[in-house]
Amino acid sequence: MHLQKEITKCLEFKSKHEEIDLVSLEEFYKEAPPDISKAEVTMGDPHQQTLARLDWELEQRKRLAEKYRECLSNKEKILKEIEVKKEYLSSLQPRLNSIMQASLPVQEYLFMPFDQAHKQYETARHLPPPLYVLFVQATAYGQACAHMKSSQPPRQDKTLSVAIEGSVDEAKALFKPPEDSQDDESDSDAEEEQTTKRRRPTLGVQLDDKRKEMLKRHPLSVMLDLKCKDDSVLHLTFYYLMNLNIMTVKAKVTTATELITPISAGDLLSPDSVLSCLYPGDHGKKTPNPANQYQFDKVGILTLRDYVLDLGHPYLWVQKLGGLHFPKEQPQHTVIADHSLSASHMETTMKLLKTRVQSRLALHKQFASLEHGIVPVTSDCQYLFPAKVVSRLVKWVTIAHEDYMELHFTKDIVEAGLAEDTNLYYMALVERGTAKLQAAVVLNPGYSSIPPVFQLCLNWKGEKTNSNDDNIRAMESEVNVCYKELCGPRPSHQLLTNQLQRLCVLLDVYLETDSHDDSVEGPKEFPQEKMCLRLFRGPSRMKPFKYNHPQGFFSHR
Repeated sequence: MHLQKEITKCLEFKSKHEEIDLVSLEEFYKEAPPDISKAEVTMGDPHQQTLARLDWELEQRKRLAEKYRECLSNKEKILKEIEVKKEYLSSLQPRLNSIMQASLPVQEYLFMPFDQAHKQYETARHLPPPLYVLFVQATAYGQACAHMKSSQPPRQDKTLSVAIEGSVDEAKALFKPPEDSQDDESDSDAEEEQTTKRRRPTLGVQLDDKRKEMLKRHPLSVMLDLKCKDDSVLHLTFYYLMNLNIMTVKAKVTTATELITPISAGDLLSPDSVLSCLYPGDHGKKTPNPANQYQFDKVGILTLRDYVLDLGHPYLWVQKLGGLHFPKEQPQHTVIADHSLSASHMETTMKLLKTRVQSRLALHKQFASLEHGIVPVTSDCQYLFPAKVVSRLVKWVTIAHEDYMELHFTKDIVEAGLAEDTNLYYMALVERGTAKLQAAVVLNPGYSSIPPVFQLCLNWKGEKTNSNDDNIRAMESEVNVCYKELCGPRPSHQLLTNQLQRLCVLLDVYLETDSHDDSVEGPKEFPQEKMCLRLFRGPSRMKPFKYNHPQGFFSHR
């Protein structure tokens, strides 16, 4: 019995090596060295083969243990190096801040505000794509202009400054995921009874809230300050309407010295009209995105025109500066901002903006003189007129578009489609003796590239207009068609005043060359003082309105 138990124990004995996952025989004889594998002995003896495989396993584990110790040692060295570098980097930021703070006077002296630029670029990361494109391209254009003017490294152009305004925290909040509202379900259930007891908002209030949400602007905006030659500055603030995917702009003009605003110059620098039709037909009163009309229909918005005073004007050139292009054939709700589109329009638009401001300021100064009955003529343009001009400007006022449309002697302009509501309208009165010449003036927003248009009505011996007097038509032609003779030196800011002075001269010629009625006793009311080669020509008895310099006489064209 005892022997039987011992035999059973021996049969049930399990060696520890059976729990070890040894390498396969093929791999063992392939990788193990001959002094361990002993192929001539172990190939025929399973016991010796197992012992050899265990020896090889032990050898491999010793090697791995040694390698493990080496790795631990290397790890300790690397961790120490990381700690040293961490300490260095943690102390580097305060050092850099102190260096940047100490360099601020140098940056200001060299006009190279690196610290300010760094902060701006950090803020720019939170701009919406169109405003970001505008910021990058405007900054690049300003640096390029400064580099062209100076041999120094690129810096910000003094005539163009770019800045970001608004709340960065609000901009960050737009991109945060909504918080989990499951925890608030119990609170909302408790408040539901109270809300049901309250009066529900009317349909009108709901639509008003939806309109406000649809017209919501991004919390950040981009400001461009464009400085002109006479130290006047055009301040442009660009906004982005998030739900409409369009950009708008608000404009303001400031001058180095305070201007005395004439009554007739009220609309010249107003934010609503100063940038109107910078490009032909771009009045900024309707949305450039065709997809917006479908959005407007849902909330009861008829047109964006009613909101431009608060939101800014969505001019087409503003969209292009932001890299936005809206195809009219296939309206798209989402349009991607394109840097190349912005870059291709930046220079031309900046030049047009400067020209517009300079032109409006020149008109502003001229209107102050015109309201006092003085037609300012610069020394460069004196040769265009005779030395003595008797007729005088006695009135210069602004008139409404509707009043211009109702004038009986402006029908030709109205029917030709030249009397648009984006133009500015004025009435001039020129007198000499009993003769009174009314001139209705249409001033295009693109002045002086686009000349003003005059329509005349003379009250003397009856009422005379271009419909019943060929000479009145000829006078209109002198100022409207032959305007290039009156442009003066570029950029032709004196064109309007030169046209008015020419009108005074033309009235003198008209009155002085009129035939004297022999039935009327006494001297002629308007004696001839202008030298004319011929008083009349042709069956319509056309008068000599062309002034010839330097000879000083008048002739027919």
